[in-house]
Amino acid sequence: MKKRHRARLFKVGSAKAALADFDKGHETTCYTFGQFSIIDALVALMQKTGPVHVVIATWTAASADLRRAQELMADDLILSCRWVVDHSFANRQPEYLEKMVELFGKDSIRSLKTHAKFMLLYNEEWNIVVRTSMNLNENKRLENMDVIDSEDFCSWHRALVDGIFSDRRAGDFRDDSQLDLTGIADEKPKFQCEMGVASRGRVYEKGVANVGPL
Repeated sequence: MKKRHRARLFKVGSAKAALADFDKGHETTCYTFGQFSIIDALVALMQKTGPVHVVIATWTAASADLRRAQELMADDLILSCRWVVDHSFANRQPEYLEKMVELFGKDSIRSLKTHAKFMLLYNEEWNIVVRTSMNLNENKRLENMDVIDSEDFCSWHRALVDGIFSDRRAGDFRDDSQLDLTGIADEKPKFQCEMGVASRGRVYEKGVANVGPL
């Protein structure tokens, strides 16, 4: 099935509205003015996917969003949740890291020198990758979010996260300047991310974008 790529700018409105026409095999690019957080996007997507396993990579997080994620786990909407956070999180916001450990357990968290922000949602039917400028808190500024359902692309990201979890020790939140991940080899994905013909009135043209090397 050829993917459809939709792009939009949302000055107002909710994550549910922004992702209303997202479907299997689709891509959506959305720019907002910070009127919703990445957790709102997670909830909107789960209304389509049902219960999913989740990975969240973020530079910072707020207690309210962490509690909301934990509530989704308690309601069996999040089947499992893994976190990748920046190495400076423990020094910058120790109370938020403490709350993350309390809610999810140190085995579910890995820390390294990172500014990458993405989210994975997957189950037997869906394989969603969300690449975003958003952290795990609401921020009233221009933000972007690319959402794609692709088994290959999601599997590639999951392998990256598996490598991070294998390379870094649970509970080690030291302010470590080390960047190299010794357990992860350089790799070019063996697939391409197809960008389909945009629906009428949209801004994207047909093309092929190589995901590029890790």
